Amino acid sequence: QVQLVESGGGLVQPGGSLRLSCAASGFTFSSYAMNWYRQAPGKERELVAVITSAGTSTNYADSVKGRFTISRDNAKNTVYLQMNSLKPEDTAVYYCNAVHQMFISINYWGQGTQVTVSS
Repeated sequence: QVQLVESGGGLVQPGGSLRLSCAASGFTFSSYAMNWYRQAPGKERELVAVITSAGTSTNYADSVKGRFTISRDNAKNTVYLQMNSLKPEDTAVYYCNAVHQMFISINYWGQGTQVTVSS
């Protein structure tokens, strides 16, 4: 059974930090690129960060570049999103997404974790 389970969300003040985790099971994690998306109320889902299957390359949305860092540990089947200098506009539900490195139609989603940035 395929599972992606996000954790680490919560309420944080502007300027603060959070580290999201996404634990994967039920598939060959090291064969999948991993993405973090977010969706704010009333807005479309937005791609935030991408990491290749081996972790050798990353990419970020302009809105988070320099503040967020995506990483992965293939031995632990886990992908992370370190979020620093958080802003109120980062408030959203954050989702992890796995996409097969060769067959992009094979992809999985987590259930999401809420991040709220507010004073």
